[in-house]
Amino acid sequence: MFLATQMMPQQMMNLFAMHFPLNPQFKIWQIITHMFMHANLMHIAFNMYALWAFGTPLYHIWGDKKFLIFYFASGLGAVLLYTGIQYYTFTQDMHTLMAQGLSKNEILNVLNSGKVYVQFQDMGQIYWSVMLGASGAIYGLLVAFAFYFPNAELMLIFIPYPIKAKYFVPILVLLDLVFGITNVMHTPIAHMAHVGGALVGYILMKMWQKYDQRRWY
Repeated sequence: MFLATQMMPQQMMNLFAMHFPLNPQFKIWQIITHMFMHANLMHIAFNMYALWAFGTPLYHIWGDKKFLIFYFASGLGAVLLYTGIQYYTFTQDMHTLMAQGLSKNEILNVLNSGKVYVQFQDMGQIYWSVMLGASGAIYGLLVAFAFYFPNAELMLIFIPYPIKAKYFVPILVLLDLVFGITNVMHTPIAHMAHVGGALVGYILMKMWQKYDQRRWY
């Protein structure tokens, strides 16, 4: 998927990256396929390293079926929260414009035309945005790793000091929540997708813990 994206970036993005549901480029399979799409070498390298580092011990505990269920559930949680917030923001802006006399079709026609107007700027950013990457599923794995190995010491790239997983993971998720709400970093990172993946991972772990379906080593 990564090599194909490098060779045919526009075609692959149009087909397999997650588009906003009201955008004509949206296809139902993008809910899954966006997890296999990455923007550049650094993007896929970080995600695949995390998948190997945190996913390997979980795979050995769960086996293939349970691992895949958890992985894809976390990825779906990421797209659900991220897209849900986008959809809410988009519809609120649409209602504001409709109150000014514009119809829904007129608004969508302007967005589809690609023309840029100040009152449509925020809606346009959502309407034409794409979400891609395995980060949401990876965050679910991070949460599960912290459940099984709470005292494992981890390090952030810019903080070369070991932090136990039971503190490291909540701090990481909290930072994403803050950055997602405030957009203070002004980056294309889908922080709320990370939060969504972590949230579903946490819910699944609590459910499995409750029904004693886990195996501890």
